[in-house]
Amino acid sequence: MPPIDDTDRQIIKALNANGRISYTDLAKDIGLSRVAIQARINALMDDGVIERFTAVINPEKLGISVSAFFNVEVEPRSLQAVADALADEPAVTSLYHMTGPSKLHMHGLFTNNKEMEAFLNEKLYKQDGVVGVDCQVLITRYKSRMGMRL
Repeated sequence: MPPIDDTDRQIIKALNANGRISYTDLAKDIGLSRVAIQARINALMDDGVIERFTAVINPEKLGISVSAFFNVEVEPRSLQAVADALADEPAVTSLYHMTGPSKLHMHGLFTNNKEMEAFLNEKLYKQDGVVGVDCQVLITRYKSRMGMRL
């Protein structure tokens, strides 16, 4: 994989700021042709530097009032099955296997506490192999960003 240059970094920074920017507008901002921008983005995607780019969504504007983080302790033999089941849940926005005693770290978005409680009771607690759940509800979001700083 060839190293990324300053132009690639500018493109990535612009896409992090606005994943819905058109190739034409991005080309004007960067100072390249639309075709050159599209080729660079395609190359960055082919090389695995960019996995995806989308609009940043503000959950509050969609009526989502509960953003919660979960540490789910799972029996080691059940870890993959629990992860597969949770990955299919629409409320789950991210899911990671973390260090520690078979921990899954999960983030979920819910319209209210009642919906989160139903998810816990009907989906999470009923998973075979789940032995513990620690839940933390977000109070204030000071910064939220996808991707990495270049």
